[in-house]
Amino acid sequence: MDLIITRPVRAGQDVRVNVTDDGPVRRVTLDRPEARNALTAGDLRDLHAAFDLGADTRAVVVDAAGPVFSAGMHVDEFLALGSVAEAEAFLARLRDLLRSVRTAPVPVLVAVDGPCIGAAFELALAADLRVVTTRASFGLPEVRLGIPSVVDAALLQQHVGLALAKEIVLTGDLYPVDRLGPLCNAVVEPGELGDAVAALLGKVTGHTRTVLAAQKRLFETWQNTGLAEGADRSVAEFAGVFAAEETREVLAAYRARLGRRGDRRPD
Repeated sequence: MDLIITRPVRAGQDVRVNVTDDGPVRRVTLDRPEARNALTAGDLRDLHAAFDLGADTRAVVVDAAGPVFSAGMHVDEFLALGSVAEAEAFLARLRDLLRSVRTAPVPVLVAVDGPCIGAAFELALAADLRVVTTRASFGLPEVRLGIPSVVDAALLQQHVGLALAKEIVLTGDLYPVDRLGPLCNAVVEPGELGDAVAALLGKVTGHTRTVLAAQKRLFETWQNTGLAEGADRSVAEFAGVFAAEETREVLAAYRARLGRRGDRRPD
């Protein structure tokens, strides 16, 4: 299924978010390279809609056409905000999109080739996995526009440490991928990006939807609760997966493979 969402923007260009389902993988592509894939309010709505996933989906890949992953929010979107109420509503839309990325019931992988800036960087931070090329770079330039970095920029310090996170936010500079350490799950040459994405997808799409959804809920729980509460809720999630028949099917298949290898259950 191909879904192409278009909407005119102030400059007369088309907003374009392409959504393609290829078996268990949904691919969401920013496709307005002539505008450096700058995001509009319409894009936020369309990206959010792309995370309304079917039961057969096992992963989502977000990528972009052209040499720039995304220049972040188009500055005209900020200039159009005429009141505090409008600014709050606009940011709530971004917050809701990023929440849908974090809480999607399947792994979300962002494939970055080129600059990834502002709200697009926040989207990458909200995702579970990041595969990038050696020419990728990241930045949060909002401070240069007189506005703060917000929402899922809060996750940056968990990836790169508080000192570097503060530097990135307070300078507004663009940082090459080799400065960002464990932020990225894989760093490859530009021509190898597709293969690296496919390899990582191959490791995460074979699991049941039940366990993927449970694990994603646990990530969000661990992010937002203390250790004791997180452990308590882990018990409930573990028990809950046994309500699904596919859990027992996978366990039985695994046990059968062990039996064929001659492994025995401990006495």
